[in-house]
Amino acid sequence: MSSLKIKPAKLSDQIVGQLEQMLLEGIFSPGQKLPPERELAEQFDVSRPSLREAIQKLEAKGLVNRRQGGGTYVCDNLAVGLTDPLFALIGRHPESQFDLLEFRHALEGICAYYAALRGTAADFAQITQCYEQICAAQQQQDLDAEARAVGQFYSAVAEASHNVVLLHLVRGLTPLVEQNIKLNLEVLRPKEGVVSQLNAHRHTLMHAVINGEPEQARQASNSHLAFIEEALLEADRERSRIERSLRRSQQN
Repeated sequence: MSSLKIKPAKLSDQIVGQLEQMLLEGIFSPGQKLPPERELAEQFDVSRPSLREAIQKLEAKGLVNRRQGGGTYVCDNLAVGLTDPLFALIGRHPESQFDLLEFRHALEGICAYYAALRGTAADFAQITQCYEQICAAQQQQDLDAEARAVGQFYSAVAEASHNVVLLHLVRGLTPLVEQNIKLNLEVLRPKEGVVSQLNAHRHTLMHAVINGEPEQARQASNSHLAFIEEALLEADRERSRIERSLRRSQQN
């Protein structure tokens, strides 16, 4: 029986494997520009021709695209399934906002759980920074910035979970979730004490994650979202009462 020799992997294929792993782990996000070829070649300790060949293979797989004179970018369509017109419709439909809140219960709760189990000091620093950005946006009374900061806070928790499926699912849903957050804030911010209550919930969640308390982190996430849901329902009931009162006064 003749011996079967195992051929060593081509250098460019090894580079492809490394870059794919970085994409999978979320080190490079959809739409993000990759570092220059010279910098990547130095990082991997390979020649630029080998790196260029690896980039070409990634481009053939539809993972990156090169722009003339503008560098190489991670393809935006990696998350296309979560940003198609159906999801845009969900974002515009009022009743779907409660469905999205229910989905967030499961998604953000499990992210918080694993973030508390697996998070690193760097992850915790990022989560803390995102929390501080929320507070800064509130002080400036910038609703758009606050919604983005809250979305980034949840994304940071997802990154800390070190689960690539959760990470990419959260990233794909981020535009939809940020829109949901903004709509919720528009209703809840005028209510006295609600903003401080929301901050207290996030603060509790953050510390449960940082202190490595998985069940407490999940419970903090669920309690936070349950509070939002109940506050929105109460606001809707209040609006209905006001509308009925106005109709009666108009009839009289």
